[in-house]
Amino acid sequence: MGMMTVRNIPDEVHDALRARARKHDRSTEAEVRSILADAVRPRDRLRMGDALAALGREIGLTEEDVDMIEQARDTSPAEPVHLE
Repeated sequence: MGMMTVRNIPDEVHDALRARARKHDRSTEAEVRSILADAVRPRDRLRMGDALAALGREIGLTEEDVDMIEQARDTSPAEPVHLE
């Protein structure tokens, strides 16, 4: 995991962070991690799995279709590339 040090945080911001952390019953550091995670990974972001499932429903993909795809899939090991 990465580490980060943030310097020169104004006292009123630090106090607000501590108060917010107390409100959520966690440490100030945990509160800052939560704020950062929410900022870069919003809850309403597009999730690939959800998008693919919606696409499958939209085109009418069935379990039988998935079974056919899995049966037709080549599961043999790939041959190494020869560069000669």
